[in-house]
Amino acid sequence: MQLHGRDDDIKLLRRKLRELTKKKDGDDEDAIKSHVGEMILVSGTSGTGKSALIQKGLGDHAASHGYIFASGKLEDKFHRPLSAFSDAMTCLAKYITVEHNKMGKLSLGGPSISTLIRNKIQNEFDEEDVDQLRRVLPGCKELLETRRHSLCYQSSQSDASELLGTRRHSLPSSQAGAAVLIRSGSGSKLGGVKGRVSLTLAGRESIAQMHYAVRRFLKIVCSQLKGAVVLFIDDLQWSDTATLDLLKSIVLDGEIPSLLIVGAYREDEVPDHHPLAFNIRELEQTNVAITKIRIGNLSVDYAIPIVAEALGMDDDDSKVKSLAETIHRKTEGNPFFIVMFLMSLYDEKLLEYNFGAMKWTWDDDAVNSKIVTENVVSVLVNKMGRLQEETQRMLMVASCLGSNFRKSALVEVMKNISQAEMRSSMRKVPSTAATIRSFPESLLSLDLSNSCTEEEYASSIEEFEEEGLCEVDDEECRFMHDEIQSAAFELISPEQRDSFRGRIGSILLRSLSPEELEASLFEVVGLLNCAATNITDEERDELAELNLKAGIKASENAAFDTAKVYFKAGREALGSRGWEGDYSTMLDLCSDGANACFVTGDIDTMNELIDEVLSKDIDTKEKYRVSEIKVKSLLIAGKANESINAALDFRRQLGLPAPQKKAASKFTIIREYIRVKKLLKDKTAEDIANLPELDDELYEMGQRMNEHLATSVYRVEPTMLPLVIFSMVTTSLKHGLSPSSTVAFAALALLLCGRFGKPHEGREMAKAAELILERPGMRRSTSNTIFVTHTFCYHWTSPLQDNIAPLLKGYQAGLEFGDNAFACWCLLGRCYRLFFIGRSLYSIQKELEATIPVLAQLKQDDSKLNIVPLLMTVKKLRGIDAEAGDKILDSLLATAAHNGDFLLSSYVNLMKLEVFVLFQEWEEALELVRKAGNIRQLSPSTATSVRYTFLEALTYLKAAQSSSGWKKRQIKKCAHKTMRLIQGWAKNGNVNVVHYLYILEAELAVLHRKKKKAKESFNAAIATSSRNGFLHDRALAHELASAYFKAQRDEYWGNYHVECSRACYQEWGCSKKVEQLNVQLNVTRC
Repeated sequence: MQLHGRDDDIKLLRRKLRELTKKKDGDDEDAIKSHVGEMILVSGTSGTGKSALIQKGLGDHAASHGYIFASGKLEDKFHRPLSAFSDAMTCLAKYITVEHNKMGKLSLGGPSISTLIRNKIQNEFDEEDVDQLRRVLPGCKELLETRRHSLCYQSSQSDASELLGTRRHSLPSSQAGAAVLIRSGSGSKLGGVKGRVSLTLAGRESIAQMHYAVRRFLKIVCSQLKGAVVLFIDDLQWSDTATLDLLKSIVLDGEIPSLLIVGAYREDEVPDHHPLAFNIRELEQTNVAITKIRIGNLSVDYAIPIVAEALGMDDDDSKVKSLAETIHRKTEGNPFFIVMFLMSLYDEKLLEYNFGAMKWTWDDDAVNSKIVTENVVSVLVNKMGRLQEETQRMLMVASCLGSNFRKSALVEVMKNISQAEMRSSMRKVPSTAATIRSFPESLLSLDLSNSCTEEEYASSIEEFEEEGLCEVDDEECRFMHDEIQSAAFELISPEQRDSFRGRIGSILLRSLSPEELEASLFEVVGLLNCAATNITDEERDELAELNLKAGIKASENAAFDTAKVYFKAGREALGSRGWEGDYSTMLDLCSDGANACFVTGDIDTMNELIDEVLSKDIDTKEKYRVSEIKVKSLLIAGKANESINAALDFRRQLGLPAPQKKAASKFTIIREYIRVKKLLKDKTAEDIANLPELDDELYEMGQRMNEHLATSVYRVEPTMLPLVIFSMVTTSLKHGLSPSSTVAFAALALLLCGRFGKPHEGREMAKAAELILERPGMRRSTSNTIFVTHTFCYHWTSPLQDNIAPLLKGYQAGLEFGDNAFACWCLLGRCYRLFFIGRSLYSIQKELEATIPVLAQLKQDDSKLNIVPLLMTVKKLRGIDAEAGDKILDSLLATAAHNGDFLLSSYVNLMKLEVFVLFQEWEEALELVRKAGNIRQLSPSTATSVRYTFLEALTYLKAAQSSSGWKKRQIKKCAHKTMRLIQGWAKNGNVNVVHYLYILEAELAVLHRKKKKAKESFNAAIATSSRNGFLHDRALAHELASAYFKAQRDEYWGNYHVECSRACYQEWGCSKKVEQLNVQLNVTRC
């Protein structure tokens, strides 16, 4: 049947697709990336034809126009996380591995597209990433079958794992074995061994890690395909939070070529407070281009051709028009209702085919008098009441299996459910419900046995299809519309629905193999939970373990909202009995449930679960998980002091040493440092990295608590930080290495380079941290470690330019492991280093303008705020929005002062000082230095503090040159003090400060009127900055030299140096400074 009344909408859909295809066919990479932030949303009420519109506009158009259309549909009766997205990706993978390979072989017998994709995944993904993708996207297993995996994973599992039509595949044998444990009711813990510390990601990090892995996978797939890819997700009003967050992450990604996300939802079921509505608003606020198509009911002009086409008659026929007008009036033009109304006329013999006249006939008065309910479900229930008795029973069961189901699953349930159960579950129609006809008496008085044959089941399924209720494709079946499934569900008595679904779940639990149960776990558990009130204690234990397994599986898919539902159902199944006897299941349900609540922001429930576990008389180690959640949640809530107390208390309960919560004295810090130094002895980085692995749970827990402690004490009691770091290092050296050890040795390197002034020893510890990362299972803190080593350590002994690439690697590692915070801090550090090394201002501005949206997308407000001062400064130096930039910097400084944000104030003051020095505004620079305080103490051991120290010393020297008397002596004293710091750094091998020192020595010689020394130092400063690539500092050295020579009335060298300075500033892209120097040289600007 044609789609009437939607021509403009179809044209819009196809136009959007053509635009996307042109971008992929074009050569302009920027044009390809301009597609970032586009999606199409189609809304309307039920039955208006949203899915049909998208199928007609895009799906039917795909094969003939060289693109791929893949779809998935959400359901409201099952908590199956990421189900629609997973189904759409399964559809895409099937096309690639089957259809596309038929016609998509590369020329000259080259490898197939699927082979190219597998090879790319082999090269770019590690096995941990691939395993995660297999869990989230089980239908893509053929594309994810890497060579490494094929050695250990048997891909010959039966397709029977798709018994319920969920398109899910079984997991590796180790996980399938867990399903056996569930079915045996043994009470064994699922997902791990009782009491063991889990080092896998289990929070917001796991969500970010999963999103990044899926986006990388999509990038590989889309880049290998010739045409565009359309992913259609239907019924978004029923979406789980995990699906919405993943779709948002994909839409915001800037590197997935030619992918179009299309969604459909019922607008009347998405109020303003609905999660989908929140996500749409958030996308719009981030400048995502959302094409919204709203479709409503059809006008009578479009109802006429629908009726005419259905009857095979001319739409100009007056009787057809009259019938269509009557139907339109009764259905209000809802397309689905129009079709269902016509079918009901036929079923009730109000519409009949006259073989003599060879056309359809009807009685207008009878049609006009037909009562129409407001609910199309009632019409469908009436229709179903006229079907074969066995067909009605099968529809009841099918409605509980989902919108998509398999014939084998349906038949399996029918074989195991008695007719007595069917009879008791049938809906008894109240006398007032005239619109729903009662079932035949014969249906309610059948024999209790179930004696149907395979042929009778097949006959009923054929009737599904003949009546237009279901579409049957071999083994796969699907309801033609959600309303049909709802009507079939209405056949079940409201009082018996829960028990009926529970019975179906029980049959499936009994009949499915372990692999099939694993694949259909969410559906089976969802059905069983419906009847959780009237079961035995043994069944409750089994149901609790099933819910625990489902919750863990949902958590592994980063669907914590869904996981929370299963964990709660498991706790309710056990009730007060949960803590009696073998309490391991209840402990896991509470611990994992608390984590799911923490991630989803349900703090009240989280605290209740934490308190419940902590109040029990159980082993302290079994309280670790909730204790860690408590520590993290307090820190995130801004209660750093309480977080510290909780972490210290837990370490004491474990019997591990814990420092007092108070400011640490210098004596205590030195004493602990000496102890660590004795343990280190003459160990090299390689010696440390080759230490044995930590295998003691107690110390492993203690190390994790120390990690959280380090973050907390840094905020409120920084003098305690060295003690925490020394504790972590000591444990690593005495008891073995763990992922926490990378953080420990990186932090030790920070202390050695900063507080203790031993950069070479610090470099060795930084190297040790990075070598530990290379060991199996130690990569969790990769981004954190790279950030610390390359922000605080390596710049003391290596060229600053060498930090640029590793910090980008740290960003990528952070995305890979879900550590978005440190990923973004790596980006921040990289951008500031680009400025410090004198990269062109234009390229820095482009970099910043690309970086800030990334920080916003990843919701890292701290790093986003701290990068703004750099952007404002770069734009001002280029002559762009200088006045507005100054206002923003002043506002940021006020915000930093109000919030006590020393890091933000450090960046703002540094950038303001850069401008003052650059434009020779020495009085303003001196005032800023006096107000800013000791930035070296606020931001120790960083390249930022080094740069600030240089500018501070230069400011003092220039101020001293224009001062006299007591004031001059005081300023000279400050200058000498800061210069001694830089001299010490240079002496210890800091190659990045050598030209700083020459500039300062030149200005000091000017102050002391040592002409020869001044000339030599200026020349050395210019030569060194030029040789090391510091273009902006070379420009500054030339300008300062020019000022000196002009003061000596040496116009030749004065003009020479100012010309050189202008050329350097011009090459750097500092337009504002070039204008200033042009005025000095009386050069007319071109």
